[in-house]
Amino acid sequence: MRCFQDEAQAILDLIPRIDDNFTKAVEMIFNCKGKVIVTGVGKSGHVGEKMASTLASLGTPSFFLNPLDAFHGDLGMISEGDVVISISYSGYTDELLRFIPLLMERNIPIIGITGNKNSLLAQYSSCHLDIHVDHEADPLNLAPTSSTMATMAMGDALACALVKMRDFKANDFAQFHPGGSLGKRLLSHARDYMVKDNLPIVTPDTKVFDAIITASNGKLGLAIVIDEKGVLKGIITDGDVRRAVQKYQNKMFELTVKDIMTPNPKTVRPETTLNEVDKILRKYNIHALVVTDKDESVVGVIDSFRVV
Repeated sequence: MRCFQDEAQAILDLIPRIDDNFTKAVEMIFNCKGKVIVTGVGKSGHVGEKMASTLASLGTPSFFLNPLDAFHGDLGMISEGDVVISISYSGYTDELLRFIPLLMERNIPIIGITGNKNSLLAQYSSCHLDIHVDHEADPLNLAPTSSTMATMAMGDALACALVKMRDFKANDFAQFHPGGSLGKRLLSHARDYMVKDNLPIVTPDTKVFDAIITASNGKLGLAIVIDEKGVLKGIITDGDVRRAVQKYQNKMFELTVKDIMTPNPKTVRPETTLNEVDKILRKYNIHALVVTDKDESVVGVIDSFRVV
């Protein structure tokens, strides 16, 4: 419990330190014509990798560079127009300090993130973000715990501020995550996942018993009711059948589909995104939607199992 409290407090303590330096850092990244390169050693390096990944996923071209690799050829990855975010809690990490003059010679602006505003890294930086913590969360006050949480939170704050400045939308995010569930819902359409073959089709004059058999064989939890022109007239769901049994009891099987169907069911077009399909399913607490074309002819069925 104490660990959670200490790390949470370390993040809360950052709030009063959000000043003009933070604004300058956000503007430097926003106006960057090249890439944002995040660098750090040890635990700071691990946090830096996450920071670069978050920035990249939210629209800022970014990658992580180990400063040790910069001395062995990778310095060529940095070019005019780039911005470097350099992370060192002490601000005196030797590998970074030897790396900084190489950046300064090339006029590469540096955003320094340290826990010591008087450190050499802070002094050499174009702007400095203070992530000082009163103590680490571990009982020995040695392992980077609270400080790494504060550093990560500062990186997330930069990324979130840039989302606002760029007016970055969910669709933009999906472009960078096409393989995830969000990307699937935002970039895919009903036509991509709908069932379109062997649909459980009945007519208004079909006997209820036959409609139940058709719905069962279709394994979609419904039967689709169309007229002679193929235009959607309604659906029969499990709920419709249960309500009919309660209302008509033994006489139910003397009825036809038009007596128990749900007319004017909710529909979507083939070009409707899965995200919109999901919203409609949730709004009306239903499990499936009939997909119709502009003439209201049935072309498929999309259900909740295919939206996930």
